[in-house]
Amino acid sequence: MAAPCTSSAPRRRARPPAACAARADTAAARRRPRVGAGPAPPAPDGRPPWPPGSGSLIKYLGSKKALLGPILRAIGAAAGEGAVVADLFSGSARVAHAVKAAGWQVLANDELRFAQVLARGVVQADAEAWGARARRLLADFADLPPAPGWFTETYAGQARYLHPANAARIEAVREAIRRLEAEPELEAVLLAALLQAADRVDSSPGHQMAFLRALAPRALKPLALRLPDLLPRPASGPCLALGEDAVALAAAIECDVAYLDPPYDQHAYLANYHLWETLVRWDRPEVYGRACKRTDCRTRRSPFNRRAAIGPAFATLVAALRAPTLVVSFGAEGFLGRAELERMLAGRGYLHVLEVPHRRYAGTRLGIHNGRGEKVGRPGPAATVERLYVASDRLLDLPADQPWCRVP
Repeated sequence: MAAPCTSSAPRRRARPPAACAARADTAAARRRPRVGAGPAPPAPDGRPPWPPGSGSLIKYLGSKKALLGPILRAIGAAAGEGAVVADLFSGSARVAHAVKAAGWQVLANDELRFAQVLARGVVQADAEAWGARARRLLADFADLPPAPGWFTETYAGQARYLHPANAARIEAVREAIRRLEAEPELEAVLLAALLQAADRVDSSPGHQMAFLRALAPRALKPLALRLPDLLPRPASGPCLALGEDAVALAAAIECDVAYLDPPYDQHAYLANYHLWETLVRWDRPEVYGRACKRTDCRTRRSPFNRRAAIGPAFATLVAALRAPTLVVSFGAEGFLGRAELERMLAGRGYLHVLEVPHRRYAGTRLGIHNGRGEKVGRPGPAATVERLYVASDRLLDLPADQPWCRVP
């Protein structure tokens, strides 16, 4: 049990776990199915066997790959058997995928199309339903001849995110997926495989605000399609991936644990991963600048990327959520400081905070690059701090071997 930092927190009466549902446009979502399988049994020392199922996902700013253990142990302190975990900003789907691997059912959500497809392909889609068929199709796609067109000219000609040979093969596979008109989950599995394959041979500093001046060594390797790390369906039912605005969705769902990892600074994920958005949408957008960003990068902005808007947006989100426990991940350098977040979360009941030092994302450590891929700034500090906030209507038995701080 965590030791209190100051006086004890205000007490709230615990509520029974709630079922999870989303007011989506599908009958299945409107029926509000009860979802969630119990977690995997604990290891002999009492710790859950985490981090499970981290998979091979894409490079991503704010990736929680190094923080999966603390995040999942925090979730596990609140999520009992049959629990439902909602990840409202699922991004690369790394956390949602690991939560499903731990045995709970997940509602994963992200407003960006490529992120929704990743969640549908590696979280909602189940191995037993789509694994064999997807593997056969990916093997067939490997034999397709290159098909250079607009995508190749734009992202391997005007910009240099990819080697032309790989871009032409990506274009051929993407066209084959479009023509297939597969079921949504199967299509998502195939697109996730293509995204992961393209990410393994890109030439960027870990984001797509710029490309490297010279092709990265990995960009010279041939494109290789692999089946994503699909997981079996949890015992109590299917997972769900949505593409909604998180603040609007918060009032439409119920869950046992809500995991929140919102954008928390000026770096917009659409602009940072515009190439993946285009690859999934396949809409041949107008582009601008040497980086060939989609023009909607200028207009599709999240309130969480604006200093003046993030506070009201986060407060509205927290107030709307119907979940006994919130687990929030927020960087120490974000627009909201620890004191502000504690004030917003304290009304949920018992509040604990864990500071987790970790290495900064590789793209940040490389330094700042201009539109020609040339380094023009100094690398940032090698380390930073991520804070985990756990707010619950009951006092949780958080891991005793971690320095959780209890907040009044």
